[in-house]
Amino acid sequence: MSNQNRRPVRRMGHGPMQGGEKAKDFKGTIKKLLKYMRRYYGAIAFVILFAIASTVFNIVGPTILGNATTEIFNGLVKKVQGTGGIDFSKIRGILLTLLGLYLTSAAFSFLQGLIMTHVSNNTTYQMRKDISEKIHRMPMKYFESRTFGEVLSRITNDVDTLGQSLNQSMTQIITSVATIIGVFVMMIRISVPMTVAVVVILPVSFLMIGAIMKKSQPYFQAQQALLGEVNGQVEEIYSGHNIVKVFNKEKSVVEEFEKVNGKLYNSAWRSQFFSGAMMPLMQFVGNLGYVVVAILGGFLAIKNTIEVGQIQSFIQYVRNFTQPITQLAQVGNMMQTTAASAERVFEFLEEEEEEEVKENPVDVSSLDGNVTFEHVSFGYNENQRVINDFSVEVKEGQKIAIVGPTGAGKTTMIKLLMRFYDVSGGSIKIDGYDVRDFKRSDIRQMFGMVLQDTWLYNASVRDNIRYGKLDASEEEIQGAARAAFAHHFIETQPKGYDMIINEESNNISQGQKQLLTIARAILADPKILILDEATSSVDTRTEERIQKAMDNLMEGRTSFVIAHRLSTIKDADMILVMNHGDIVEQGNHEELLAKGGFYANLYNSQFETAD
Repeated sequence: MSNQNRRPVRRMGHGPMQGGEKAKDFKGTIKKLLKYMRRYYGAIAFVILFAIASTVFNIVGPTILGNATTEIFNGLVKKVQGTGGIDFSKIRGILLTLLGLYLTSAAFSFLQGLIMTHVSNNTTYQMRKDISEKIHRMPMKYFESRTFGEVLSRITNDVDTLGQSLNQSMTQIITSVATIIGVFVMMIRISVPMTVAVVVILPVSFLMIGAIMKKSQPYFQAQQALLGEVNGQVEEIYSGHNIVKVFNKEKSVVEEFEKVNGKLYNSAWRSQFFSGAMMPLMQFVGNLGYVVVAILGGFLAIKNTIEVGQIQSFIQYVRNFTQPITQLAQVGNMMQTTAASAERVFEFLEEEEEEEVKENPVDVSSLDGNVTFEHVSFGYNENQRVINDFSVEVKEGQKIAIVGPTGAGKTTMIKLLMRFYDVSGGSIKIDGYDVRDFKRSDIRQMFGMVLQDTWLYNASVRDNIRYGKLDASEEEIQGAARAAFAHHFIETQPKGYDMIINEESNNISQGQKQLLTIARAILADPKILILDEATSSVDTRTEERIQKAMDNLMEGRTSFVIAHRLSTIKDADMILVMNHGDIVEQGNHEELLAKGGFYANLYNSQFETAD
């Protein structure tokens, strides 16, 4: 099991998308989302069915209520004329029928809402699961070029926004479309002239909707992108708040945050302004419809071509007709948010993955740990080589030290060995097999890493040690801790092996954290070890303890040790001296000192004292 270090967050100059940029492919993204939800098509069919049923029962209501109004009006007329009165039993029957209709409509509405909530929550659950699995298949270069907050924003904000808007928008679309169609049929059934008068007003509504959607779309997209940038900045500053305070950078950090937050505010304000303007504009158009219906209905009632109750029903239908149009307009804005979020999620899910061996990968179980670098060359980009021509042969069980100035290519070689990156030229072989012939997951099982920047997670000491071997027994865990000289300090802690290491891992010292990572590597029992500056951040006495623990760890294993403190690698079987991506010298400590070359200068410079 590899003990990967927690890399400092890098601040990039831009988020995943620039503010004000339109969605790249709105229709294509919605198609992808619908295809992604294909496993829920059966449930969605029930949502559609129940939504239509709820709408139908709700639509019939105004007609029946109109019959009650007509019955009351006719009863009053008869009473005035002295020919009769109001038939309350008939009205009671009509109202009970109306109550039954509305209760049935509410029941269907509840069922479709329940199912749609299930669909949207399952979709977001699956999406987070896919993102989590995708992360482990992506190359290191993706994460080294983006902030943590940017990636986290896609998992949290974008997926949450997608789930909420999906739950609301899909049921609203179905209900609104069904309502518009049903109400239109009922309006025609009551009065064709009044229906024509209402429909004539609709183009005004559609023009408003189209204009607002076109104007608001870029701001919804910018809002999501800037939200990711703000999250990245907050995560970055919070994780490095000690450094910020040490260098008195609070003011500049606040200024930078206010700048980005201001951009987010402007985008959010504009998007919400256009979204909020939709309702009053549509209400204004709807009120025009009421005026037209009132005037025309009164005229038709005078001519006895329509009943009073039908006018009341029609007015209700006008409200029910314009309301879903308004809702569709709001859903249009909501769909912009859905598309913006879904687009960012799908962009992440469609990112290039690490290439993997598909057929007959080499089995790592029988390998011994012989490593050969054959004319290896590599560059993080095509125009800049970091490794030029690296060749060396390492035998099983040897301790190989890699030294050199910063930027010489030491850590890059380790990344190539573990296939965090693939070589640009040449090959790296383990027991004669090219590392590209292994599964990445299999080859990394062979390695254990102990790095300068320790990584522990928020769990017990026991769980952190057995992270490299989840089925380890208590005896094995404590045995690894003893071999790493960590058992004593663990026993002195509150609750011993059950002590919880906090989220920042600052309730134990740096040296203690390092001993736990060494115990983790010992328990994993890897065939090849990588020690990268494992003692550079501790004091001399702690370094001695860690060095003893590492000697136990390296015994009988092929080991690669990257070190700046050259005194710690005197006993290495071979020292590789790197500079500018090449091996400039190699040999053991005594041989290299005797040469009086690059290594001798590095070693002597660490022990020079002023006269």
